[in-house]
Amino acid sequence: MGKRDRRARRLGDWLTDRVARLLIGTALALPYERRVPFGGWVTRRLIAPVAGYRARAEANLTLVYPQMPADERRRIADAVADNAGRTLIENYSTRAFLARMAEAEPQGPGLAALEAARAAGRPAILVTGHFGNYEAARAALVARGYEIGGLYRPMANPFFNAHYVRTMEAFGGPVFPQGRRGTAGFVRHLRSGGMLVLLTDQHARRGAELHFMGQPALTALSAAELALRYGADLIPFYATRRPDGLSFDIEIEAPVPPSTPREMMQALNDSLEARVRRHPEQWFWIHRRWKVR
Repeated sequence: MGKRDRRARRLGDWLTDRVARLLIGTALALPYERRVPFGGWVTRRLIAPVAGYRARAEANLTLVYPQMPADERRRIADAVADNAGRTLIENYSTRAFLARMAEAEPQGPGLAALEAARAAGRPAILVTGHFGNYEAARAALVARGYEIGGLYRPMANPFFNAHYVRTMEAFGGPVFPQGRRGTAGFVRHLRSGGMLVLLTDQHARRGAELHFMGQPALTALSAAELALRYGADLIPFYATRRPDGLSFDIEIEAPVPPSTPREMMQALNDSLEARVRRHPEQWFWIHRRWKVR
């Protein structure tokens, strides 16, 4: 890429970030019960069609559900965009969101395992996907005194990434960018008995070919490898958005039994798949999980 192209790309990123900041600022000026639906509406009606999110979601749905009627694919794709917009605004509403999540009561067989790990100072890796609001479950646990860090994939737009990272840090616990330096910090935190969140449902170019939603899906084995290496519990957890669009069911599943990294990661893929099949409108079909588009 030449110097002129780099400048044009940087200017485009800056302008995109300015628009995003304006929309986020407008949403944050509204009462919480109005800002979250507003964020969903803006993303569904304005951003998704222009950014290609709707087309990508529909392409992914066609891959997984080739017999699904076109109007149903469109309905799900629109709902996915709405959920993504709600998620973004919730994650920027740190105080209000944490206060709401403090009222959510985590459930499931993994809760006892998580409490035991904390009491023993033993590491735990909480695994989820881009489903519901993936930060809601962490926020619910942070509100109960857990310190949970995370590893994140930096966004391509550096201007937007700078302030979005601050929203992740505000929920409590250190966050680390993917890459050599970030992974080193992530491992140190784990070795010290810390708790961390990983999202494992994005395309991993150098991952193992496992299966997800009936399709081959390159999946990173790192979560299972780290759990085995450092004796950490590997615990799936989810925040499923309720019909009111504002609250969540927080569910912590039983730890994945130690075996091989491939078997453990396939178990995690299967766990998320069960959630997606029950609530397809809550998974981020806008991602390039299978590199369809």
